[in-house]
Amino acid sequence: MKLEELINKRKGALNQTDMVIWKYIFNNKQKCRHMSIHDLAKECCVSSTTVVRFAQKLSLDGFSELKAVLKIEEEQSIHEEQDVLVAITSFYQHSWKEIVKRNFDDASKLMYSAKRVFAYASGYVQSNVVQEIKRLFFFDDVLIYEVRGQEEFHSLVKMMTPNDLVIMVSLSGETPLAVEFAQKLQLKDVPLISITRLHDNTLAGLSTENLYVTPATFQIYEAEEDKTPYQSMLPYFLLIEIWYVKYKLYRNNKIK
Repeated sequence: MKLEELINKRKGALNQTDMVIWKYIFNNKQKCRHMSIHDLAKECCVSSTTVVRFAQKLSLDGFSELKAVLKIEEEQSIHEEQDVLVAITSFYQHSWKEIVKRNFDDASKLMYSAKRVFAYASGYVQSNVVQEIKRLFFFDDVLIYEVRGQEEFHSLVKMMTPNDLVIMVSLSGETPLAVEFAQKLQLKDVPLISITRLHDNTLAGLSTENLYVTPATFQIYEAEEDKTPYQSMLPYFLLIEIWYVKYKLYRNNKIK
């Protein structure tokens, strides 16, 4: 049982002095794992006997067992961190192998045939993906104009034709503005490539071609931190990079 759990379980038996000791330990766990009972007592301005009594109130034999619990928690934390790193490494390897096997010819054909290319991102992370698309395809003289905002899109869509191409990046594929844009493009027969998560979504259904990714979440925070699990966005950038390489190969075959 973790020290925090012991504290919560025995809280009714702890007095103000006990809570002073606990507060110091909680904020200095790494340091406390290597402190003597006399050093801890000095830091908390209490006697060594008070520290022993504090440990006993937590159903521990004494200070030695208290330190043992702290060391066990440290080892568990290291093990969990290693498990997360193994999981992330495995996820990256699987994502790369899965994406590189895909056929990007239809998306590459749309890009190659387009007279003008526009891109729209439904959020901050998505905008970073669009910037990477712009950067990579620039090397092949494909200039991509990023559409920013509703008014700008409504102005541009009036002059778009089936010879243009729009790329939309949306995590959920359900962003109201992105869906509205896609519906207007469909009415005008303007080709649309959407990049979304792999799940049934409205934007993918409205697209000429959908490139999907499968992000993953990892719990790298302590449970008591009450933070949103870490989500890896790397698959989006792997997708873009592999698509660019396959587009380059597609383009070379067309030129020959």
